[in-house]
Amino acid sequence: MDYKKVKTENTTVTRDLRQFDRDTDNIYQSVVIIGKRANQIGQEMRDELNSKLEEFASSTDNLEEVFENREQIEIARHYEQIPKPSLIAISEYLNGNVYFRVPEPENDGK
Repeated sequence: MDYKKVKTENTTVTRDLRQFDRDTDNIYQSVVIIGKRANQIGQEMRDELNSKLEEFASSTDNLEEVFENREQIEIARHYEQIPKPSLIAISEYLNGNVYFRVPEPENDGK
């Protein structure tokens, strides 16, 4: 997923709490859903960044020599400009782009 193209704020914004409980009727359940989605997005971003940085990994571990690679700097700048995973998750939730389901409680016949 290209997180740079996601239309969301880059900073925190004061929000109306009533927007969050319209789908679940429970603000706490909505926060859990958003938190889990933010964890998923963060993991995807971490995996993507690690795969890009593996290309630049040197085979020798020498503390005396530090190589400055222009492409690594550009990758770092790109990831610094991306909104935080929590902001992306909130935006997805409010736009209705997050799928979630609530498991039904099991009845043991009691």
